[in-house]
Amino acid sequence: MKSLIDPGGRLSQGLADIRIQFSVPASFPAQVLAEARAAAACPIADHADWTDRPFVTLDPAASTDLDQAFWIERIGADLLLYYAIADVSWFVRPSSLTDVEAWARGTTIYMPDGKASLYPELLSEGAASLLPNVDRPSVVFTVRIDPAGTAKLDGAVRAIIRSRAKLAYEQVQSADLPPDFAELSRRIEQAADDRGASRVDAPGQELTIDAQGHFALRFRPQLQSETQNAALSLAANLAIADMLFAHKTGLFRVMAAPDERAINRLRHSAKALGLNWPGDVTLPDFVKTLDSTKPRDAALQAAVRRAGPGASYAPFLPGVQPRHSAMAATYAHATAPLRRLADRYVIEAIVQIANGQTVSEDLNSIFQRLPLVMAKAEEKAGQVDRAVLDPAEAATLQGCEGRRFPAVVTDVDERGARIQLSDPAVVARMDAKGALPGNAISVRLISVDVANRQVRFERVG
Repeated sequence: MKSLIDPGGRLSQGLADIRIQFSVPASFPAQVLAEARAAAACPIADHADWTDRPFVTLDPAASTDLDQAFWIERIGADLLLYYAIADVSWFVRPSSLTDVEAWARGTTIYMPDGKASLYPELLSEGAASLLPNVDRPSVVFTVRIDPAGTAKLDGAVRAIIRSRAKLAYEQVQSADLPPDFAELSRRIEQAADDRGASRVDAPGQELTIDAQGHFALRFRPQLQSETQNAALSLAANLAIADMLFAHKTGLFRVMAAPDERAINRLRHSAKALGLNWPGDVTLPDFVKTLDSTKPRDAALQAAVRRAGPGASYAPFLPGVQPRHSAMAATYAHATAPLRRLADRYVIEAIVQIANGQTVSEDLNSIFQRLPLVMAKAEEKAGQVDRAVLDPAEAATLQGCEGRRFPAVVTDVDERGARIQLSDPAVVARMDAKGALPGNAISVRLISVDVANRQVRFERVG
């Protein structure tokens, strides 16, 4: 819900309540801010000078916490991706006040009206961010992508870079990007298809308002520039994961495939949305047919993102091949250190390995501790995401009290029946005794309470 728009601030009280309920930090302690300010003022040292390279960034127009800059070069049939990642370790020393605060937060939490950053904004949106036309410390990964889309890490070096431009998804043109940007993305996406990957990038959701003052919750499909840019991170993270695993160390992103119950629930959701999912078509193959520009397809894409058991982190274990089912590969997170705590340490391990060093025992010990810390942080961020959706859905239904809606029961448990409306694409819970997953039912909207993030339905007919 990062892109949710709230005209007039009509959800502001509900969002404030969510912050209180989930203890979302409102600010940083004064001592942390003072320490970060001092770190931001330190001159950059111990980094190679790469300021003559034509790096650019590509992000949402409003973003200022820029983790990644890139430059692409063709070498024979291969493409070299020079992927510069913000060098957060340059500013945040082990056991410093800023470091301790980051371990308490774990990740940046995004909300429609702002965010609770992992690091103070004067670092995450200032001195550490890869903003244009200023020197910034980074770690540059050199990733080689062959014609089949296989990504291999050729090296990692600490370097000062100077981004030439802050490109935005919403306005970028092909001429603004390196000549091989689209080809590199195509290779990575083709390799993912060949592996049987089923990654789904769920569309954003926007709460808009019409001339009559009615809310509508709409899906915003990913732009082509977003999808192509995501391929760059995917290439780097796959190559980094392979190197970590080869050196018997590291922290990996792992995820099991959705179980039979989750897939059945998705089939019921597809039915509710009027989507034809043949019984002999697997989830990965069906996902490939979805078009995020169509609201019902986008609704199911969002449901697919919520359906699995969830991704988690796992340290290297001898004899265990870490696997991420959606990526159909061994996978790691290393490209968003301004927003995720774990990335900072994966980057450190890769720098050590790429420069002929053995990963330190301290770092291996940190990899053992991080999964629990990241799980707690991601659980809170996920709870906030889900909570934010509740007032948005309630606002969309406000004024529709008494109206009937067709729905499909997608699941039944001790909390009652989970139902999926087709229009608007709202998921709700209700008491539907005797209902079974897959049942098509008719429901009446009884009440809407935007402030308390609640809607009530009853079964009719």
